[in-house]
This record gives sequence, C-alpha cells and structure tokens, in this order.
Amino acid sequence: MKNITDSFLCLGYLPSAGSFGFNTDILATNLINLSVVLGVLVFFGKGVLSDLLDNRKQRILRTIRNSEELREGAVEQLEKAQARLRKVETEADRFRVNGYSDIERDKLNFINSIYTTLEQLENNKNETINFEQQRVINQVRQQVLQQALQGALGILNSCLNNELHLRIVNANIGIFEAMEEGIFEAMEEDIFEVMEESGIFIFKFKAMEAD
Repeated sequence: MKNITDSFLCLGYLPSAGSFGFNTDILATNLINLSVVLGVLVFFGKGVLSDLLDNRKQRILRTIRNSEELREGAVEQLEKAQARLRKVETEADRFRVNGYSDIERDKLNFINSIYTTLEQLENNKNETINFEQQRVINQVRQQVLQQALQGALGILNSCLNNELHLRIVNANIGIFEAMEEGIFEAMEEDIFEVMEESGIFIFKFKAMEAD
C-alpha cells in the first residue's frame, strides 16, 4: 500500500490541467510505472499468492501425512512379516526335529526288522541243516544195519549145517527149560555172548563149545 501511495504522490507532481505536456525524464517515468505495476500486483496478487502458498502447504502436509501413514503401514507390515517369519522358522525347526526323529525311528525299526529276518533265516537254515544231517544219519544207519543183517544172515546161512542147526535147536530148548526152572539168569553168560566184529553180529555159544 505504501508503494501505491507513493505512486499517486508522484503523479501529483505532473503538470496541472490546462497545461498538458510530456515528462521527458524517462527513468523517472519507468520507475513510476514499475511502482504502479508492482503495487497493483502486490495488492491484487497477495490473496492469490496466499492461496497458492496455502494450497502448497496443504499439499505438503497431506504428502507428509500420507508418507507417515505409509511408513506406519510399512512398519506394521514389516512387523507382521517378521512375526510370520519367526513362526515359520519355529514350525520348520519343529518339523525338522520331528522329521529327524521319525527318520531315525524308522531307520532303527528297519534295521531291527532286518536283523530279525536274518536271525529267522539263520534259524531256519540251521534247522534245515540239522534235519538233513539227521535224515542222512538215519539213512546211513539203516543202510549199515541192513548190510550188517544181510552179512550176518549170509554168514549164518553159509555156516549152518544140519549138525549146527541141531545144536542150536538143542541150545534153545535148554534155554527155554532154564527159563522155566528160574535159572536163566545164572546160565545167561555161559549160554551165549554177543561179539561185534567189523559191524557184523556173531553169536557164539559157550555151552555148545563146552560139549
């Protein structure tokens, strides 16, 4: 306002009405015009500038508030993400521990089952071997016994004659008579003995030799 007042004061120095003329002082005229323009701009542009500044200030404040809200939201999201991460890590550790325990338990069970199966197979093998050995032994015994009996029968058949046959019959009669008289046990060793020679059983009657 002071500039506008000064401008109008300067206009008072112009020639009065009735004496019109040009101001030959160009510098003074430019300054006066510039002052008038500036005064008008300041007077009319003050409100506009103030509005512009207020709008700018409000935009800045809104931007700041939005930035703060975004920052707070980002911090909240970060905290939630960190919480989820910790939870996931905890669950992963728990699953890893439980999974390791399950794997170890399954491995031990598998090893134990293998040992049990091997032990059963070993027992079955031993039983089979023992059975086969016993079967072979029994077969050998039967074969040896058959051969021995056949050999003994062959020897008896080749050695027996009528006289020996008669003596054996008489000896058997004497045995039966002794059994009836209750003296069989006293005569047992004198009647016969069994000798084993080369797997063949030979009966030798002492009573007959005594005769």
